[in-house]
Amino acid sequence: MPSVKVLEEKKAIVAGLVERLNNSVTGVLVSYKGISVADDTALRKELREAGVNYTVVKNTLLSRACEEANLTGLQANLEGTTALATSEEDYAAAARILNNYAKKSKTFELKGGYLDGEVVDMATIEKIAKLPTRDVLLANVLGAFQAPIASFARAIQAIVDKGGVEACEPAEKAEEETAAPAEEAPVAEAAPAVEEAPAEEAPAAEAATEEPAAE
Repeated sequence: MPSVKVLEEKKAIVAGLVERLNNSVTGVLVSYKGISVADDTALRKELREAGVNYTVVKNTLLSRACEEANLTGLQANLEGTTALATSEEDYAAAARILNNYAKKSKTFELKGGYLDGEVVDMATIEKIAKLPTRDVLLANVLGAFQAPIASFARAIQAIVDKGGVEACEPAEKAEEETAAPAEEAPVAEAAPAVEEAPAEEAPAAEAATEEPAAE
């Protein structure tokens, strides 16, 4: 019968696995059977550099952790040798690295996995494994926005060259003040037309003067 100390240690391991499963965006189970020490060291290094946590686990303890983390669908894969690879940020790194290694090995194989708290099938894991690295994805996204960003940067630089936003305001006000008189010009030209109105009464005055001559 296990001692109290051993039971407490197992509980701590299970609790740690549950926290790890809950805090990761993706996880992959593999059978590491047949891997050499040299290959295992190189594989662990590559996974670590990609931000992937990779450890060998006991099936019984991981089974309990999966139950507590609501990932019971993984329990069917917990046979033979088992290693768990989890990532808290990169969705594709674990699947990509492990799948690439599995292609070169006759015994090392992927057994299952999950994504955002949901157990997925092997077809989904293989699709995830084909995704490019995070750096490549970021490069593609930045490339898509490069042209607009470059235009925006040039516009900002133009304002800086003029002395900043405050320096641009007086110029805009000056343009408004210069444009205002030009709009009032037609009103000033229309004024003489009102003063010429009396000139139309001139014929009537001449007619009044000519009447005495007729007598």
